[in-house]
Amino acid sequence: MAGPALDDVIRTAELRTALRKFLRESDRVAARHGLTPQRYLLLLMIKGAPDRTERSTVTDLSRRLHLAQHTVTELVGRTVKAGLIRRTASARDRRVVYLTLTRKGERKLAMSFTDLEDERRELIAVARTDS
Repeated sequence: MAGPALDDVIRTAELRTALRKFLRESDRVAARHGLTPQRYLLLLMIKGAPDRTERSTVTDLSRRLHLAQHTVTELVGRTVKAGLIRRTASARDRRVVYLTLTRKGERKLAMSFTDLEDERRELIAVARTDS
């Protein structure tokens, strides 16, 4: 049985290296701005909601983060207490609660995101050469 093409293995290894470097730097930058890696990711996922509403639900976050709903609920609770996000009940369905960033959350995410610009560009460049 023939193994994978060497070029594919090399590109995949380069992509994994770039991902690990990006994640490590993301954690470092988040900490510099007073965020845990988990909170940074939560803020990013809420602000970067695919429907462009800049809001999310716990259920949506559970799916996107591939985490159990109770895990996300606990993270959300801690992040609300830290003043980084707020809960708002839906006007149409009071059972639905949307999560949005507070002014403090917006500021911390913006600073972290901006500080990661070079790393983001590098990761995107590696990913594009992999396609």
